[in-house]
Amino acid sequence: MGNDGMKTKLLFISEGISFMTNAIEKNLQEAGYELLKVGPNVAEISQHKDQAKMIVFFLGKFVSDILETLVYLKDICVEEEKLLVLLGNPTELHVVEEYIPSAVVSARFERPIDMKQLTAEMARLEMANSDFARRKNILLVDDDPTFLKMMKGWLDDRYRVTIVTSGAQALMYIADNRPDLILLDYEMPVTSGPQVLEMIRSETRVDSIPVIFLTGKGDRESVMKVVALKPDGYLLKSMSREQLRAAVADFFEKRRYEELHIQ
Repeated sequence: MGNDGMKTKLLFISEGISFMTNAIEKNLQEAGYELLKVGPNVAEISQHKDQAKMIVFFLGKFVSDILETLVYLKDICVEEEKLLVLLGNPTELHVVEEYIPSAVVSARFERPIDMKQLTAEMARLEMANSDFARRKNILLVDDDPTFLKMMKGWLDDRYRVTIVTSGAQALMYIADNRPDLILLDYEMPVTSGPQVLEMIRSETRVDSIPVIFLTGKGDRESVMKVVALKPDGYLLKSMSREQLRAAVADFFEKRRYEELHIQ
C-alpha cells in the first residue's frame, strides 16, 4: 500500500470552485487528507458519505436554499457519528446552525480562515474521534448473577462487557484494567456500592472512571441519597432493555461531544 492508502479521507462540500476553496483543498491535501469533493446536495453527499468519517463544509450564500441538505447532514452526523467542520461567515453559520445544532458541529471557522489553525483542529478532532471509535468497555457490578447475565445480554452487542459479583472483585478488576464506565449496584452485601465509589474516588489513578449507580428504589428519598454521592448518574433496575441501552448510549454520546469540544 502506498502513502495515499494511509491518507484520511474527508468529504469536502462546496458549491463551485474559487480561490478560497482551492487554497483550503491545497492545505488539507498537504496536511495528509484525501478530499472527496461533492456539491451541497443530498444525492452527491449520500453517494460518498460512507467513505469518510469527517465532513468539511465550505458555506456560501446558497445555504438558505438547501434546507433539505442541512437536515440530511444533521441526521448522518448524529446517526453515523461523523465529524462536521463548518467554514463560513457569521450569517451563513447562523443559518446552518438553525438546522444543525451546535452540539452536532465538531468545529466552526469564520472567514477569513487561518489555514494553520484549521489543519491543527482537524488533526485534534481526528485523534479525539479515533479514541471514541473503539468499542467501549463497561464493568457491571452486581451481587445478583441473574440480573448480571440479563444486563450483559442487553449490552454486549454494542460494548465490551465485563461482569463481577462484588465490590471487592470490582476493585481488583480496575487495579489492572480501565473500563470506560462502571455500572455499579447501589445495594450490595459486604462492600456496598457507595463504599466502592468512595474507594474509587479516593484513588488518584482511577478516580476519573465514570460510575453510574444501578438502584432498585425509585422513590425520592432513595434517589436523593444516591445523587448526594455525586456519581455520574443513576439508572433504575426496572428500566426496559430499550431504556437502558438508550441511557448508556446517551452517556457515551455526551462524553464524546465533551471530548470533541474541549478547547
